[in-house]
Amino acid sequence: MPWTAGLPAVLSMLFSGVARPSQESLWSSRPSCREMESKVSEGGLNVTLTIRLLMHGKEVGSIIGKKGETVKKMREESGARINISEGNCPERIVTITGPTDAIFKAFAMIAYKFEEDITNSMSNSTATSKPPVTLRLVVPASQCGSLIGKGGSKIKEIRESTGAQVQVAGDMLPNSTERAVTISGTPDAIIQCVKQICVVMLESPPKGATIPYRPKPASTPVIFAGGQAYTIQGQYAIPHPDLTKLHQLAMQQTPFTPLGQTTPAFPGLDASPPASTHELTIPNDLIGCIIGRQGTKINEIRQMSGAQIKIANATEGSSERQITITGTPANISLAQYLINARLTSEVTGMGAI
Repeated sequence: MPWTAGLPAVLSMLFSGVARPSQESLWSSRPSCREMESKVSEGGLNVTLTIRLLMHGKEVGSIIGKKGETVKKMREESGARINISEGNCPERIVTITGPTDAIFKAFAMIAYKFEEDITNSMSNSTATSKPPVTLRLVVPASQCGSLIGKGGSKIKEIRESTGAQVQVAGDMLPNSTERAVTISGTPDAIIQCVKQICVVMLESPPKGATIPYRPKPASTPVIFAGGQAYTIQGQYAIPHPDLTKLHQLAMQQTPFTPLGQTTPAFPGLDASPPASTHELTIPNDLIGCIIGRQGTKINEIRQMSGAQIKIANATEGSSERQITITGTPANISLAQYLINARLTSEVTGMGAI
């Protein structure tokens, strides 16, 4: 029996992606909730829509598959466009766009893929109870009140009728006007739950402009051990060859001392090379990612590189800020590398693949 057997013929009229003419005519007619659910089930609203899912890196890896084979298959078999946001983030946005039937097929394939992953992971585990499939939708905050209902009545109704667990985050996602809606259960329960959420969303369209959530690249901790540089990802230390080279260069310049410190090898003799100065300019709109909240990022760069870093005050009429780096050549090289890494993460974090 195919995996689509017994599931609704159409999944989703989700949140932000309804095409203009269809959106206006759909909302102006405002059918009853029961009529809307009937149309969703019968596939009577074949408009172009968008679902946004928030996933962790491991989940995204499962969707992409080896050499992109899994996501390619999902695109081909569903007919939906599936885009995955830039990859240097702990969280990624998976955007699914297409006609309702195509979106449904893609969404169902994702839910069943996650269930398959859970089953496979349990074969090497002593756990006896099977954890539920969990998906996180990204929903405009202005629609969350309708989803929760008066006194929580609507969300309670959805939970009871579908068997899925539904949680609406209390806070908006950073720098956005969207909230995460977490759905857990069996794939069938999740699909029925999303179908009901779609009905609520169509009955209560977003109010005002929606600022979409864009995951930001995380500042990855770096440690130096045994002459190697490692970035910390979860519980693992991952070797980082580029930083290792710079670290080794710095250690050659300042032998037997921690990076950024100088200790005379003999009294009266300083083994460190003379300090030099390097200047660079950064656009004003990117300086914030270098400084960080309350100066946390620039202090990290100073500590890791051992360099002195000064950022000039903004000057009227100028679109750039000057950064002055002082230290040994190795200190300056490492500081430049870390600053460029921050800039690259900030710029590429706005893109999509």
